Amino acid sequence: MESNHNHSRVSTAGLLISLGIIYGDIGTSPLYVMKAIVGDAPINETLVYGGISCVFWTLTLLTTIKYVILTLQADNKGEGGILTLYTLVRRKAKWLTIPAIIGGAALLADGMITPPISVSSAVEGLRIIKPDIPTVPIVIGILIFLFLMQRFGTQIVGKAFGPVMFIWFFMLGALGIINILHHPEILKALNPYYGYNMLVNYPGGFWLLGGVFLCTTGAEALYTDLGHCGKGNIRISWIYVKTCLVLNYFGQGAWLTLHFGEKLEENPFYGIMPAWFLPVGIAIATIAAVIASQALITGSFTLISEAIRLNFWPKVKLNYPTNVKGQLFVPSVNTLLLLGCIGVVLYFKESEHMEAAYGLSITLTMLMTTIMFTYYLVKKKVSRLLIGLFVVVYLGIELSFLVANLLKFPHGGWVSLLLGISLITVMYIWLKAFNIKRRLTEYVRLSNYLDNLKALSADETVPKYSTHLVFLTSSSKAKEIESKIIYSIFQKRPKRADIYWFVHVDTMDEPYTMEYKVHRIAENDVIRINFRLGFRVEQRINLFFRKVVEDMVKNGEVDITSRYESLGRQNLTGDFRFVVLEKFLSYENDLPFKEKIIMQTYFWIKQFTSSESKWFGLDTSSVKVEKVPLVINPVQKIDLVRVN
Repeated sequence: MESNHNHSRVSTAGLLISLGIIYGDIGTSPLYVMKAIVGDAPINETLVYGGISCVFWTLTLLTTIKYVILTLQADNKGEGGILTLYTLVRRKAKWLTIPAIIGGAALLADGMITPPISVSSAVEGLRIIKPDIPTVPIVIGILIFLFLMQRFGTQIVGKAFGPVMFIWFFMLGALGIINILHHPEILKALNPYYGYNMLVNYPGGFWLLGGVFLCTTGAEALYTDLGHCGKGNIRISWIYVKTCLVLNYFGQGAWLTLHFGEKLEENPFYGIMPAWFLPVGIAIATIAAVIASQALITGSFTLISEAIRLNFWPKVKLNYPTNVKGQLFVPSVNTLLLLGCIGVVLYFKESEHMEAAYGLSITLTMLMTTIMFTYYLVKKKVSRLLIGLFVVVYLGIELSFLVANLLKFPHGGWVSLLLGISLITVMYIWLKAFNIKRRLTEYVRLSNYLDNLKALSADETVPKYSTHLVFLTSSSKAKEIESKIIYSIFQKRPKRADIYWFVHVDTMDEPYTMEYKVHRIAENDVIRINFRLGFRVEQRINLFFRKVVEDMVKNGEVDITSRYESLGRQNLTGDFRFVVLEKFLSYENDLPFKEKIIMQTYFWIKQFTSSESKWFGLDTSSVKVEKVPLVINPVQKIDLVRVN
């Protein structure tokens, strides 16, 4: 792993990766923003100057100031995203769990809509060349290819996509400058008055914010992908990206001023291209729009890894394709997003229909980020006046965008909300089930059983189960252990061993912590190891445990030579065996209806996720999985009568 300092350092490769994986969504917005703002209305000065002004100030206030300058400050050892922000502020207010779950689920839902609309709008551009081209099969084929590429890691994906996005932004800027030179008066739209004038005086002007918002939909992904690229690389590359975006929007505005009084018949994005450049422009736009999906995909992987640590999501397999800090791949989420994207394409078919579902869920995520970032500012003891200003400005802006986007609800916005609600339900069930299990797990003092453990270890009438027996324990207290483990050792089948090891794993709020502590509870009989691992560290407990044992042997703290006489004479190492207790819902339960539904749903979902042994990276050849009943509120009164 690289150091946090190295990860934050600005480099040419880092800047290129940033362009390739985090600016696709926000960078391809010129394809549809002005088209969405103008719509079917006759083109006029108020609409053009006001629309361009709103876009410029949205990019400045929301993307640049809120995200690039302010929110990127709220990082956790180089990691970012709405759930990382939650870990930084959750001790301030427990109720912040609600905005964290809503924001995280909404961002994931958006990850199922961004790729289809980006790829569809790109492929549909080919109709300029071939009007009857079938788009749906092509879009699905491209999406499958894009998601298959994810397993190679964001570093490789970013390096592949980065040069293309550099050319894309250069093209945006160049086309913008050429058109601005024909009508430099469009630069007056830098004055925010024109935006205000459109929103207040143009008929239905306020509702045009739904189209304006599309220019900044990728801002949240920019924060989420912080761990993949680093703060410095994002901030430097954003200067280039924003300059090119603004130039292109103003270029489109300049072109629109030549068509006052007319209705929009072609996409202004393609309108500003010279006829001879059109085939090249469409080709580059097609590739760039495919890449636009990348920001939300990588952001979703980061989000899920953090959700698992916070007990918001099932323990699914996490892969680390490269040794570069911050890079990961989540196969199950990759598949989930791919299936969701294909479903969206098959349902909506055309990108113009998808626009109705686009933007609504990401507005919710931005609002939730604003709420939690406010608490972050309070924690950092920022001036109350500045905090108040931040809240008034950004809640005002984002609530306005939310209300304007609600107009999309009956036309397809309900799809993104339905996806979001489904994900919120999974997160809620997982968190509630975790709390129910933790509340009802019974712990006992280990000191009460030390003599019994020593006696069992010395009792040669009991067949030896293993030389070294290792239990994973959820108890955070070194002197306590689950009663189910004691039951497993003494009653389920007496498990005689020479040394009993108890291993506990704490997942830390810091991303890359790798520490451990040893408690020798009974010399050469009972040992406990506490691992403290960062939330971005792969759970390879088998490997880590072996390393700890090797260190203890070197220090003379433990003797792991086999206690079998014939093997001991050969100085062979004793065998190690892990025991993992997996809970199941006991029939002996009298549950309240709500808890019964939660726990049944929890265990139903759990059967599709990684087992405890796989999650902790244990060698399956040396692992015994024992099923133990989770008894919640057992039935107290049994009306059973004996008869003669």
